[in-house]
Amino acid sequence: MREVTIEKKLIAAVKKMGGICPKWVSPGFDGMPDRIVLLPKGRIGFVEVKAPGEKPRPLQIARHQLLQRLGFRVFVLDDPQQIGGILDAI
Repeated sequence: MREVTIEKKLIAAVKKMGGICPKWVSPGFDGMPDRIVLLPKGRIGFVEVKAPGEKPRPLQIARHQLLQRLGFRVFVLDDPQQIGGILDAI
């Protein structure tokens, strides 16, 4: 399964919950997660989408840790079966 397929499933699941899932482009600050998940009642999380079995690059890991130190939830998604759990956690 390709990364784009998993990403589309994430977007659909977020929309079904009444939220939005914009792609995050951060010029000059590489390594940020692919998607911001914004759910009703002010819930927010960040999701790095990968093809099955792929892992984040070292810069991505550093950015994830930065966001986590700031108190945000950051997830790596490489299997559509993880989507429900991620959204529940957010």
